[in-house]
Amino acid sequence: MSTAEETAGGEAQPWGEVTPDAARRLLLAAVEAFAERGYHATTTRDIAGRAGMSPAALYIHYKTKEELLHRISRIGHEKALDILRTASRGEGTATERLADAVSSFVRWHARGRTTARVVQYELDSLGPDARAEIVGLRRQVDAEVRGIIEDGVRSGEFDVPDVPGTTLAVLSLCIDVARWFNVDGSRTPEQVGALYADLVLRMVGAGNTGSV
Repeated sequence: MSTAEETAGGEAQPWGEVTPDAARRLLLAAVEAFAERGYHATTTRDIAGRAGMSPAALYIHYKTKEELLHRISRIGHEKALDILRTASRGEGTATERLADAVSSFVRWHARGRTTARVVQYELDSLGPDARAEIVGLRRQVDAEVRGIIEDGVRSGEFDVPDVPGTTLAVLSLCIDVARWFNVDGSRTPEQVGALYADLVLRMVGAGNTGSV
């Protein structure tokens, strides 16, 4: 699967919110280049060449290479936050909502693994202002998962002595899928999502408290 077939949301329509078409093509090219070579080893010429455009054309839509990374990161984190927010604020028990959150988050990282690698692992390449914005979005992501776990502890569904540490472990587990997932491997994104949801429920002691 090429990056053009992925999106920040793991869907089948690539980056439809980015307009005009030339700006979207450049963003797709940047995702591919950053994932393959890393942000610092990628030049604006690399990006423009992948998009079939001249380096001068890039600056019509993006002032700097960092602006491209910032936009990729912001859209990606907003998509991830929306996925977790939908799950955390849905109906059902804390156990059901945590399973939904984890399976959805994992599928996002598997289906859009190239994009997710850039979104999750290039944070330190951003300048202070852009980095602060993305860190703020990450805190919101953390809060959604932490909120579900706290609900489960209050209801007696989960046995979690360290909620912040467990939240970090859950998110780290999900995010790492972008690093290793292979579309030609033995498991589909759906299968990995289901597996990780089961692992996380075991991690928080769901079903072992005597109250569920």
